[in-house]
Amino acid sequence: MPHSRPVLAITAGEPAGIGPDLVLRLPELGLPARLVVIADKHLLASRAAQLGLHTPLHDYQPGQAAPAGALEVWHVPLAAAAAAGQLDAANGRYVLATLDVAIDGCQRGEFAAMVTAPVHKGVINDAGIAFSGHTEYLAERTGTPKVVMMLAGAGMRVALATTHLPLRAVADAISRDSLREVITILHADLVGKFGIAAPRILVAGLNPHAGEGGHMGREEIDVIEPVLSELRAEGMQLVGPLPADTLFNPDKLASADAVLAMYHDQGLPVLKHASFGAGINITLGLPIIRTSVDHGTALDLAGSGRADPGSLFEACQLACQLARHHH
Repeated sequence: MPHSRPVLAITAGEPAGIGPDLVLRLPELGLPARLVVIADKHLLASRAAQLGLHTPLHDYQPGQAAPAGALEVWHVPLAAAAAAGQLDAANGRYVLATLDVAIDGCQRGEFAAMVTAPVHKGVINDAGIAFSGHTEYLAERTGTPKVVMMLAGAGMRVALATTHLPLRAVADAISRDSLREVITILHADLVGKFGIAAPRILVAGLNPHAGEGGHMGREEIDVIEPVLSELRAEGMQLVGPLPADTLFNPDKLASADAVLAMYHDQGLPVLKHASFGAGINITLGLPIIRTSVDHGTALDLAGSGRADPGSLFEACQLACQLARHHH
């Protein structure tokens, strides 16, 4: 694989959602990479006609890039015809098949990275397939015991110590072992995938005012501070635990490479406010590079021409940068 032209796999996601709309816009990006869309070719042709787009579709051939302006497609057939905005559980396995093509291609080195358009968890489960999300599926398929979710946008990188948990379950989910594992993965990928030699990571406290010396909770004293001390002794640059309400001030962020938030709605509202429509989701800890859009299937926008491709474009650009660094 030429270093100057990494080959990226882009899965088109839920066929009834905006994923097909977005991938059809990829030739506009002009990225110095081969972008291979994994989807049903006939679905893309139909959606292009619905949107009034004239994107040429070119069958993917490993040793031969598509002509300029064309979209390379690895054809995976739908189980049933798909209409914009209309979910059909019959296509649940099709969605996972597109992911399998991308994962397998990354693992054997045919693809330098994969980028995912949104899927609909509910309809995959309606198909009788237990599916909790891209992240968990990728971890299982690659045999990765622990992964970390990180979102990027507006110059920020925000990783999460816990992800999709009820708020009342968060404190119990943060142990010394789990926190040490998350920070170790975050640090390793900032070095190995992002090329940051000595990353500086700001770590949020769990409680208001980072516990106020134990008056508003002891998680900082009993869990977070001991882990940070241990990892600092190993050479990591970790600042915290810091009060989350002042952590995202520009003066603090200016000297940081990433922020570790303790739970989903502690860190992500700030990032999404600053980068709405252009945020990126990155799965850390995998043996492959995976980036994703930071939005859902938007069934109401599918086929309308109103879907914004900004997040997909950003995800492809970051995947290209990471692939170049990795190679």
